[in-house]
Amino acid sequence: MRIASLAEVKAKLSAFLDEAGNSGPVVITRNGRAVAVLLAPSDDDDMERLLLSRSPRFRALLSKARSSIEAGQGIGHAEFWKGASDRAAQHPVERGGRRGPRQNRKPCKSAPAAR
Repeated sequence: MRIASLAEVKAKLSAFLDEAGNSGPVVITRNGRAVAVLLAPSDDDDMERLLLSRSPRFRALLSKARSSIEAGQGIGHAEFWKGASDRAAQHPVERGGRRGPRQNRKPCKSAPAAR
């Protein structure tokens, strides 16, 4: 792990990206205080874990799920996987990795509305 000032990182971003990939995270500071961390994910799964771990919406969903389970409102392991299997069978993966009919999905916030 390396610590570098924002000015340094701005001046040599490409080198710091390489360093994050080869040597590990780079902590970026502004006026001596840590303000960001430059990380190189090892693969797509690692990227997904990093993004979800920092997502307020995902954290709220996990908190709600934990509360539900603690209140005895959860479902068992076998029942969960049976439901997941049944749902996957109803909506096979389409070419391009998408599942099921597109019209039943919420549009992406950053994507333009469909016409």
